[in-house]
Amino acid sequence: MTAPQLYAELADITRLHVDAIVNAANESLLGGGGVDGAIHRAAGPELLAECRGLGGCPTGEARVTAGYRLPASRVIHTVGPVWQGGQAGEPELLALCYRNSLRLALEHGVARIAFPAISCGVYGYPVAAATAIAVREVRAFVTARRQPVEVIFACFSEAILDAYERELARPA
Repeated sequence: MTAPQLYAELADITRLHVDAIVNAANESLLGGGGVDGAIHRAAGPELLAECRGLGGCPTGEARVTAGYRLPASRVIHTVGPVWQGGQAGEPELLALCYRNSLRLALEHGVARIAFPAISCGVYGYPVAAATAIAVREVRAFVTARRQPVEVIFACFSEAILDAYERELARPA
């Protein structure tokens, strides 16, 4: 069996042809700014309707919906922590976002998944710290389970891409 592939690319996550994309959502799951708003706009009103029935999602947890008008057949919504200086459990909550999203991906047979830089937008998580957690958690999960077979870190800027590429270049 081939080793899972992890890589970063500058990409609009709403256009990626993967089995699932991860949405950096807010606790209501009813859309917002940044990647959350972009995913809701691209997926269409059916996504909002399904999310209304989920009753929200606490920080660190994840929920799954259909992808509707997206190329991805599923959206895994996770709520990252708002950066408060690092002493309010933010690292563990961010790690849980990746673990819980990957657990749902495994349960739903997802082979190819794309993650945004969770909490790195308006939630203000320092990019270097966030990418270190993301790569560490994803590597540990896919190494142990050999699934998903492809993980894309979809980056919205060159600075985020550079941070992921630096982290991915570090020895596991």
